[in-house]
Formats: sequence, structure tokens, C-alpha cells
Amino acid sequence: MKQDTVVVSAGRDPHANHGVVNPPVYHASTITFPTVAAIEEAAKHRYDSGQTFYGRYGTPTTFAFEEAVAALEGGHRSVSVGSGKAAIVAALTAFLDTGDHLLMVDSVYGPTRAFCHKFLKRYGVETTFYDPLIGAGIADLIRPQTKVVFTESPGSQTFEIQDIPAIAEVAHKAGCTVIMDNTWASPLYFKPFDHGVDVSIQAATKYIVGHSDVMMGVVTTTDAVHDKVRAAAFELGAPSGPDDVYLAQRGLRTLSVRLERHMKNGMAIADWLQARPEVERVLHPALPGDPGHALWKRDFLGACGLFGAILKPTPKKAVAAMLDDMNLFAMGYSWGGYESLMVPTDPGPLRTATKWQTDGPCLRLHVGLEDVEDLIADLDAGFQRLNGAR
Repeated sequence: MKQDTVVVSAGRDPHANHGVVNPPVYHASTITFPTVAAIEEAAKHRYDSGQTFYGRYGTPTTFAFEEAVAALEGGHRSVSVGSGKAAIVAALTAFLDTGDHLLMVDSVYGPTRAFCHKFLKRYGVETTFYDPLIGAGIADLIRPQTKVVFTESPGSQTFEIQDIPAIAEVAHKAGCTVIMDNTWASPLYFKPFDHGVDVSIQAATKYIVGHSDVMMGVVTTTDAVHDKVRAAAFELGAPSGPDDVYLAQRGLRTLSVRLERHMKNGMAIADWLQARPEVERVLHPALPGDPGHALWKRDFLGACGLFGAILKPTPKKAVAAMLDDMNLFAMGYSWGGYESLMVPTDPGPLRTATKWQTDGPCLRLHVGLEDVEDLIADLDAGFQRLNGAR
């Protein structure tokens, strides 16, 4: 089936649910069994998707959602957890132990970096941050103790595209597991398992849910490593709740049409910003002039509405004058919902392996589903306030 059909149909089994089109919501903690033999058999398969052993392992609602995400990403199975951060933690702790070494991309999502510094370090895991543009050169950083190479493409603030196939080939030769945060592209616009990834992370909070009202993460894996990740997620004790899963399933069904609009609006705004005299550079890999465009065009099937912009040197008060009175672009640190957002960012202090320095301030924009002409009018008025406050 084509992926637009999979979005609508995967994970649904009306005949198993009295003809109900949408998988129903199961609220459950305790699961009962008719015999000792039945409970012993269920215990053997407690990590299997589709087996309800205890509420924390999942319910039919959970399994239907996980099946749909795995089908879209092209993986073996998925496991859902209570947030994108929980998905990151489950994926990393599944493969790392005291004395191990982790290679982490320098452009990674801030909370992932914090987990390396604040948690993994305490338990004897060493992290080396690497240049996102390193490609096959990552071979020089791999040690005998290196167990995981973590990627995020594009980076969530600076939007560099990584050469995932080249990194995966080198990492696998050294026996490393390749993990990717694939939230930007969603399951539709990048197929991680076609490019050598072993574990793919989605902050389902973002585009899968799509309505800014649910916290959820999903980890999709190959067959070889699925049991490790599901066991780690269970030990983490952060399952996704049934009502949240229901909303994520509902969001998933419209993911394709929403992403198409996010991409169309985002590209229009990115093109418009490139022509503004106040803008030094737009950070968007789908733009032909972007340094990562060739890799994006080779590996990705589309783009979302999240990208960055570097302004020419501008006083902080002028940026505040612009942002404080925006009408449609609200200030908020999430993204992936139907609404447009814009926040000031400063990626420099978060980089350690590579230097990020700009003369002007940076903005991160999420372009929503509003009419693009209204969004442009909102930005134009904002630039007028910025220029008036210089």
C-alpha cells in the first residue's frame, strides 16, 4: 500500500472490535487470567506487542497505535512512552552500561544533551559530541567501548542534515547501534530503516499528535533489538496513557494532509524571509541554497514546518519589539501543532564539538496551518516593529 493509505488503515481491526472503525480506548491496570497456565504463558510474552499482561505493558489501544507507527516508519515494532524525552531515555539506556562510550551529535535536542551530562555521566557512561557534518569520518571517533552512535537530522535548532547512511555503515562495522531522533521529518518524510538506522525515536507530541495537547514518545526498532528497547521502556515506568494514545491515533490519521500543508506554508515563509533585508540566512535544508540541501534531497521525502533564521545584527530590544506583539506567531518551545510559533534561540552555548557563532540573533519558527498570506502579514508587521525599535 502507498503510505497515505497506511496512515489511514494501519493498526485498525474493526472486526476484532465489534465493527468499531477506530480502535477503542482501553483503560486498564489489572489484567486477569482464567488459569495458572494462562498467566504463565502470558508472562512469557509480556514484551510482545499484542499481549496484555499488565496495564504498564500496554493495552489493545497501545498496541494498535504502535503497530501503525511501525508500519509507517518501516520498522519491526514500536513502543510508546509518556514523552519524547522518555523515548530518548529508553532508547539510550537499552544499549548503554557503565564503562560504555556514546557518540552524540553536537546539534542534538537540548534535553538529550542534558541527559548525557546529568544522568549518563553519573552512571559511568562517557559521551563524546561530534560534528553533525562528519559523515563517514565518524570512524575516527569510534573506540572499542563505543556502543551507540546517536543521530538527529536535521538538528532541532541549527538544522544541519547528517549523512545517515555513511554514519550507519561505519558504525555497524564497529558493532555500534545507530539511534536516530526522526521527529523533524516524522514517519512520513524520512524512512530511517532504509538508511541503516537500528532505532528511531519520535516525539509524538509533535507532528503525530499534531494538536499541542498530548505528551508522548514512540521508539521504533529493527527485529534484532526490539526486546531490549521494550524492556528498557518497561523498566523506565513511563507508559503512555490510553486517552493520550487515542488522541495520537486520531492525529496520525491526518498526518499526511497536515504535513503537506506545513511543508507548503513553511517553504513559502522561508522563501519570503530569504528576501527580507533584516535576514542574514534562513536555516532550512529544503531550500536549494542550504548547505544540507543535496543530502536532504537524496534521503528525505519532504520537509516539515520547523526551521530557523539568522537575523542581521539587531539589538535585543528590537527583537523583543518584534516578538512581543506578534498576532499569529506565538512564543512557545514546542512545535508540530496546527499553530505557528516563533522563539529566539542561542545555539552557541550548547555546542562543544563544533563552534556555532553568528553576528546576529537567531529565531526558530514553526509554521502552522494558518493562511500563508496572514502569516506573512504578521511577520511583516513584526519586522516593522523591529526596525522601529533599532
